Amino acid sequence: MSPTRVVTTFTSKLSEGLFRTVARIAQEADLKAEVEKNHDENRWWPTSLKDWRLRMTVAGWSTQVSYNMITTYARVVAEADRLGYDQLREQADQELTALVAPLGLRNQRVKYFRSLCYFLDSLHTSGVDALTTDADDFILLFAHQVSQASYKVAQCATLYARGYHCGIMPVDSGMVGKLAPLLGMSFNRGAVAHEQMRQVLQACVTDRADHYRQLATSLGYRVTIPDGLPPSWWVHLILIYFKRLYCNPPSPRLCPLRPACGSVLDCTCSES
Repeated sequence: MSPTRVVTTFTSKLSEGLFRTVARIAQEADLKAEVEKNHDENRWWPTSLKDWRLRMTVAGWSTQVSYNMITTYARVVAEADRLGYDQLREQADQELTALVAPLGLRNQRVKYFRSLCYFLDSLHTSGVDALTTDADDFILLFAHQVSQASYKVAQCATLYARGYHCGIMPVDSGMVGKLAPLLGMSFNRGAVAHEQMRQVLQACVTDRADHYRQLATSLGYRVTIPDGLPPSWWVHLILIYFKRLYCNPPSPRLCPLRPACGSVLDCTCSES
């Protein structure tokens, strides 16, 4: 039986608030540099991988890999690509463990891959197309049926398999815990919040797609945004790198609740 579909609420107020925040933070030079480095060719999910099944594999393996391990992660991805999905699934657990060992959590990553293979086989048997099935439904199935996966992993794997500009905006715990309050958004407790926030963000970007396109152009972003599609990938990178650069690092000169975002957004929280 399929899991219950997540229901979210979209409002024009949320859409306006998100655009206003993105318009402000997208001006920061360090954030702009990171987005430009990862938009047309993402360092985590390179376009050189052509097999969508392998893309789902390494998207899952990218979880809980710190940014300073990107070179190590890239070597694992390159080796996986050299072997290919079909040869990877024929390897013994010991060989797979050796491959992913540099990333840590090796047992979990092997379990994820084995479960992913079983999941994709079951989809093929039932006639479900992983690349064209409704994204919301597919992400739910993935999160519930693939071991070691979660909503975030399911979102990332689906995005990478379908391409940067498929409209999916992955959400991690930091976005729920740190960005959502700043954006005036609130969600249910637990893992479902990742899926709720994703759907709200996507609706907001679609609502003002032309505004975001004009914003990227006016700020001089050197990125390629396909015609006729909401710039969801661009906005996702704006948000994720703002979180990494401004919300994650501790800073004694800024408030403890929102460590660095106050310098950009003029935070006036009571704990500052």
